Amino acid sequence: MTLLPRLAVLAAFSVILPMAAVAQQPAPSAAKPTKAAAQKVVQIIGADKAKTKTYCDLIALGEDIDAAAQKKDEKKMDELSQKADTMAATLGQDYVTLMAGLEDMDPNSKDGQDIAGVLDGLDKLCDAK
Repeated sequence: MTLLPRLAVLAAFSVILPMAAVAQQPAPSAAKPTKAAAQKVVQIIGADKAKTKTYCDLIALGEDIDAAAQKKDEKKMDELSQKADTMAATLGQDYVTLMAGLEDMDPNSKDGQDIAGVLDGLDKLCDAK
């Protein structure tokens, strides 16, 4: 998945960006994400089979949220959002912080492309299933 579709999924998440995670953990800084931060997230998630499965499920859920948003099905969006909150929280603060920073990133920038390349490693793990 390139950064552009990932950002579309993030746009759906922006409505629901892990409120449960934010409530339970210190607020993530909206600092500019870095390639190193993305590599750390990929290492953390990729090294843990349960987190890898959760990540893959979360990406699929993000696509479902986007579809519900396009249909303006708020009840379905709320239901899926609550599920996404719980799933995102299990991926850890580094993931939450990275995703928060990506919301403001230009997907066509060099940094955006670099981070997309790193995150493609996780997406390949999902595609392998």
